[in-house]
Amino acid sequence: MEQMSLFDNRQTAAPLASRLRPETLDEYVGQKHLVGKGKILRQLIEKDQLSSMIFWGPPGVGKTTLARIIAKQTRAEFVEFSAVTSGIKEIKDVMAQAEQNRHMGVRTLLFADEIHRFNKAQQDAFLPYVEKGSIILVGATTENPSFEINSALLSRCRVFILKALEQEEIKELLVHALKSPKGFGSMQIAIEDAQLSAIARFSNGDARTALNTLEMAVVNSELNEQAVFYVSAEILAQCMNRRSLLYDKNGEEHYNLISALHKSMRNSDPDAAVYWLHRMLDGGEEPLYIARRLVRFASEDVGMADSGALPLAIAAYQACHFLGMPECDVHLTHAAVYLSMAPKSNALYRACLDCKEDIKNLPAEPVPLWICNAPTELMKEFHYGEGYIYAHNTEEKMAKMQCLPDALIGRRYYQPDGEGQEKQVKERLERILQWKNEDKESSF
Repeated sequence: MEQMSLFDNRQTAAPLASRLRPETLDEYVGQKHLVGKGKILRQLIEKDQLSSMIFWGPPGVGKTTLARIIAKQTRAEFVEFSAVTSGIKEIKDVMAQAEQNRHMGVRTLLFADEIHRFNKAQQDAFLPYVEKGSIILVGATTENPSFEINSALLSRCRVFILKALEQEEIKELLVHALKSPKGFGSMQIAIEDAQLSAIARFSNGDARTALNTLEMAVVNSELNEQAVFYVSAEILAQCMNRRSLLYDKNGEEHYNLISALHKSMRNSDPDAAVYWLHRMLDGGEEPLYIARRLVRFASEDVGMADSGALPLAIAAYQACHFLGMPECDVHLTHAAVYLSMAPKSNALYRACLDCKEDIKNLPAEPVPLWICNAPTELMKEFHYGEGYIYAHNTEEKMAKMQCLPDALIGRRYYQPDGEGQEKQVKERLERILQWKNEDKESSF
């Protein structure tokens, strides 16, 4: 009963991840490329040569912790700001206090978590104080700062990229949590090494997720007669019933993953295509969005090398519409594998780009009169339709008749690659062009 009482007290304490937050660089786990011995950020901290900076990286990699360590080691006052609760007035109040602190010889480290959520006015409010050195701004973001942070503010900050933690680093944290007095060091926990490895894999490089999962497993574990908390396979499985992969349907990772899917199919790599496809589905992506991208790919990258790709992609879209998730995953996989293995031609895509470029940069050319309709007598008097040759009335089922405007005579937009079925298309087009170029004088 005494052990259970201790357990109950522990449940009401701060979360495990907060209790174990490191306070020095030597305790900090991960980001060796930045804070390892002799690395750039560590040198800046140790030499006290810090300026404003942005920490860019996925969740749970230690952005907030690192900012707190910097403030402590440089004896700066740590002020944490939220985009949700802090308006312009609050920012100005904090900046005024920071200015007073500066005159008294005390620096202020202002930590702006999720700085990408601050609007332009809020970000602009930081600018004069960053320029004067009233504060050291440390912004943390999971989004690409190039897109989410004002260029004026970004130009005055140094960007450091924080990486997802390695599985061994996560496991090191978990072992520390079991031994540390701040963690479960005062308790007897029975958990296998393989289970710790499973938690490390499940966390996907996110230390917070790993520690929360461990805490959940221990909280729900069974207390045996020897006062040992036993973490069973069943309990752990329940705590890890949904892998939380890094994915934001509105963020950069959304575009990174769809790019990975598209480029894997383009490179005829069905295994990679299936992997990225299911990463998106597992992250909660709308299957119809993926299906629409497959439809686009069918014409952009396969095209007439396999004209069956487009109807198959459309069929996959319709199947997703009819069934939804989870059943439609196999239809998307079918389409992704088919498109990966299909012969590739971007001739249609190039034709679109080249034609759009001409339309953008050249004058709007009039339609040649001989291919205009002449529904009225007046239009006939002005030679509308005069000289038109009806292709079906010819032996060849085509005529040596100019259809492009004069300024674009000879311009080629569709230039087939000759891959797959497009080989026959290319050969036919070459025969047509050769025939049309013979004896141009007999065109009309």
